[in-house]
Amino acid sequence: MVKDITVVSLSSGILGEQFVRHELDIGLRRLNEYGISVHFAKHALSGLDFIAAHPECRAEDLLCALRSDTDMILCAIGGDDTYRLLPYLFDNGELQNAASDKIFLGFSDTTVNHFMLNKVGTRTFYGQSFLSDVCELDKEMLPYTRRYFEELIRTGTISEVTPSDVWYSSRSDFSPACIGTPLMSHKNCGFRLLQGAPLFSGEILGGCIDTIFDMFDNGRYADSAEICGKYGLFPSVADWRGKIMLLESSEEKPTPEKYRKMIRTIKATGVFDAVNGVLIGKPDDETYFDEYEKIITEELTNRNLPVVTNINIGHAVPRCIIPFGVTATVDVNAQRISFGRR
Repeated sequence: MVKDITVVSLSSGILGEQFVRHELDIGLRRLNEYGISVHFAKHALSGLDFIAAHPECRAEDLLCALRSDTDMILCAIGGDDTYRLLPYLFDNGELQNAASDKIFLGFSDTTVNHFMLNKVGTRTFYGQSFLSDVCELDKEMLPYTRRYFEELIRTGTISEVTPSDVWYSSRSDFSPACIGTPLMSHKNCGFRLLQGAPLFSGEILGGCIDTIFDMFDNGRYADSAEICGKYGLFPSVADWRGKIMLLESSEEKPTPEKYRKMIRTIKATGVFDAVNGVLIGKPDDETYFDEYEKIITEELTNRNLPVVTNINIGHAVPRCIIPFGVTATVDVNAQRISFGRR
């Protein structure tokens, strides 16, 4: 049972800005109502400019949280330059020495932190964050999202994931005027098998495809590919063997052309020849839903490789939580992904 949570800002520093204070207060109240004590890491509320300028402070916050008595490390939100923490976490074995079996939860650019922690053998949980989920402006957390968050804080794990009955249009206005306003819902179609067997298993690893692409491409940052390569952030093909790759796309809603480039870049690593299957998250607002599926089918030409789309994970709402580092069994016919114990 989670009794203490430490919130960290490892990517964007938006949590420290006054214009999100009403969201922070909502999230803090909800966590307190669960009986959870909430702590903010030393620099978590320092704001956008400070966090952007000081990756060493973000790394310090992660290391301190790992060494602390907290039960769970909850990422405030994603961002886009978390790779800059790498030197401060690996040059002298800092992350290896601090690693612990605490619950670590985040998504989006936090994908980088998941890959960092995977390198040192720490299991993590992908799919939700403080601002994006706990601080939802509606009268309560979205029911499907809340279901998995409550399971995680109650049991320390996730037993299985099933599809949400609905999906929601993304919120565009996060001002105080929107407190208590519901999101527009739409019927969801469940997990979709694009190719391969409907039943497969393996440990899941992956995250936001935009972030993974930046590990190989300097289009966003001039040094991201070199730094990620230097520290071996993306696992080797041998390390991927037998795993299941998770890919979900960001709120930037990459064009089909960009999406194809990202898939091809990952394909060039040889990972799709090693994994037991691929899970694809639902695109935000279902933008390019059909186009992305067509690209995946065209690029992943091994028809024996299972590919399942429309998973409620990542940037589309609502969101489940997927544990990394435990055996998962995907059963599309039963519309279920079940997980072994940690």
